Amino acid sequence: MEIFDDLLKFSIVDVIDVVLVAFLLYYVYKLVKGTVAINIFIGIVIVYIIWKLTQALQMQLLSNILGGFISVGMFALIVVFQQEIRKFLLMIGSTNLSGRGKIFKSLKFIKSDILSETDVESIIAACNKMATTKTGALIVIERQNSLDFLTNTGDEMNIKVTQPIIESIFFKNSPLHDGAAIIENNIVKATRVILPVSNETSIPLRFGLRHRAAAGITEKTDALALVVSEETGQVSYIKNGKFVRFEDTTELIDLLHKDLS
Repeated sequence: MEIFDDLLKFSIVDVIDVVLVAFLLYYVYKLVKGTVAINIFIGIVIVYIIWKLTQALQMQLLSNILGGFISVGMFALIVVFQQEIRKFLLMIGSTNLSGRGKIFKSLKFIKSDILSETDVESIIAACNKMATTKTGALIVIERQNSLDFLTNTGDEMNIKVTQPIIESIFFKNSPLHDGAAIIENNIVKATRVILPVSNETSIPLRFGLRHRAAAGITEKTDALALVVSEETGQVSYIKNGKFVRFEDTTELIDLLHKDLS
């Protein structure tokens, strides 16, 4: 009867509480998905569930041990998840909710039929063309985190993405080729943008500043980056600060469509 009475007391505030927790867990999972931190995240969830279970069963000794572990471990978690915490706070503080319906994109798990408008095929075709001439390029594709805080470091644009446009931006004699180009919803919103450079020591020395800048911006935001090497002509795809392996152009296009959908 007590359980039935508790269910009757379930109010709208409780519903809001559950929904907010679901949002929080969803975004935390999204930030750590595909990284080594996902295993730590799953471990924390398991320990927390066991702790709550021991409390419900009144197992005082084990409950106190797990409770102490969780309370003290919070400080260690801040160090372990510093990149993810930074990205989460940036996502909250810089998400642009005006004009472009990004609030609906943030609800992808509710409305999954919203697809990317970005012309991925034209971007990849331009990268492959520049690769044949070893034309260096750095392209950043914005997702949910707004990159408006970077556009003032370069030249603001409003040009629809096409293969010739991308190639002309990074043409060696073009005044716009130095720095990164930022693309949002199939629009080149800025060129000559200065990006934060990653200090990650695991990046091979053969990669230069373009690759480190691509790793840097994808570490700090959820953006995606494409780099064409000026030395080798190799096209690289960077996500979450990591180089994503792909076999051919078709696989790269599929990866981009998947990450942008």
